[in-house]
Amino acid sequence: MQTAIIFGATSGIGKGLLALLISHGYKVGVTGRRTELLNQLKTTYGNRIETSTHDVQEEATSSKCFTNLINALGGSVDLVIHSSGIGYENPTLDWNKEKDTLLTNVMGATLIYNLVFRFFKSQGYGHLVAISSIASLRGNRSSPAYFASKAFQVNYLESLYFKTKEVPGNQVFVTDIRPGFIDTKMALGDGIFWMASTQKACKQIFKAIQKKKRRVYITKRWNLIAWVLKIVPSWLQRKVM
Repeated sequence: MQTAIIFGATSGIGKGLLALLISHGYKVGVTGRRTELLNQLKTTYGNRIETSTHDVQEEATSSKCFTNLINALGGSVDLVIHSSGIGYENPTLDWNKEKDTLLTNVMGATLIYNLVFRFFKSQGYGHLVAISSIASLRGNRSSPAYFASKAFQVNYLESLYFKTKEVPGNQVFVTDIRPGFIDTKMALGDGIFWMASTQKACKQIFKAIQKKKRRVYITKRWNLIAWVLKIVPSWLQRKVM
């Protein structure tokens, strides 16, 4: 039986991917901040999952949480998905919102990536999948910390991809998932276009996981937006966004 861990499985993309993994025969360790939601998942999936209440901002408990889930899954893990994240529209640059975003999306996420990669390196195999964002490509006047935090994530993930060459056998993989607008609480802003359902997004993400893609935009149409964002000059973006 294949095993997986999902950081942030009580809602949104993480919850959708949990259902897909279970349907494909995985046993899954899941985390979330709210114990009551984890208990609901346990009621639904029974002994197919192991749960651990965890806040990614609590650095002192991240390693213990990860180790406990590994042990609960039998000591080895094939796949780890990091789906924990927050974001605010914050045009006034309220520092508490900026700090909260950075603690979760930069410090918290990086520690999880670090723990997972080092474990996979010692294990000799494994697949790290992280939910970043198309927001990683440029800045944004309304959500500066969120967009910047996603840029940090994709560069750290690329660095880990480069480091996979240090592991003999080429059996450690890193996949960067970059969603556009998905119908979750992370969809920031008004007038949102090309909004995809969580179900559709999760199906495409799961296919990317199965194929061990290096990076993928979700849904597929966001490849076009990514191409435009990469080439449009900053002075033009400043005028129109």
